[in-house]
Amino acid sequence: MKVATWNVNGIRARGEQFEKWIGEAQPDVVCLQEIKAKIEQVPAALCNLGGYWCYWHGHGGYSGVALHLRHDTFGEEPLFSHPAFDHETRVVQAEAGDTVFASVYVPNGGKDYDAKIAFLKALIEYARDVRGAGRRLVLCGDLNIARADMDVHPKERKLEMIGQRSEERALLEALIAEGLSDVGRRLYPDDEGYFTWWAPWRNLRQRNIGWRLDYVLASEALAERAVSCPSYREVGTSDHAPVVATFE
Repeated sequence: MKVATWNVNGIRARGEQFEKWIGEAQPDVVCLQEIKAKIEQVPAALCNLGGYWCYWHGHGGYSGVALHLRHDTFGEEPLFSHPAFDHETRVVQAEAGDTVFASVYVPNGGKDYDAKIAFLKALIEYARDVRGAGRRLVLCGDLNIARADMDVHPKERKLEMIGQRSEERALLEALIAEGLSDVGRRLYPDDEGYFTWWAPWRNLRQRNIGWRLDYVLASEALAERAVSCPSYREVGTSDHAPVVATFE
């Protein structure tokens, strides 16, 4: 099973790229963030993507998430919904059997840092509730936190900069502690060039001077079956790369 996550930074700007990529990558689960579109603004070819149960959750302008599950992998249409703390189209979840898949876009925090912290605390409670109900969780998306110093290129490390603050990192660790595993870092524990976001200037992407902000977090029983989780820096023109986790 392939589970993909991608902050597309505007589905209307990246629609053709997304359609081409999904046709080549053939993921079973697709989590998108920052679609920046209402459902009626999503390109018609993508709105009901062939071969997938699709759910678009946005209000235009900023934010917005989407979640798609392949028909061939999930025979019955999943139940799509949103947790109560989702006030800005930042979370969509799909219940498929005993597993919950969630596409999540954590606030950047630059304009309202307190709102970011509140969202993270609510996300921890959400993961705790899913775990308490005896269900597996695959939580994917742009979490807007570099988990550790090695998740930021040395040229980009800045003490207590938003996205690198100790408070944010502690909350991310608390989220992972709710029975989850960071699949990318589990598979590539020593890779100091494993990034998913690059500021769009000075050729930072080409030079791989970036941050790791996009994650696939999976319940331990699923994470044990993960065999790869690359970041595809060469794909698309978003400032984020798609990340695809493959589970045996």
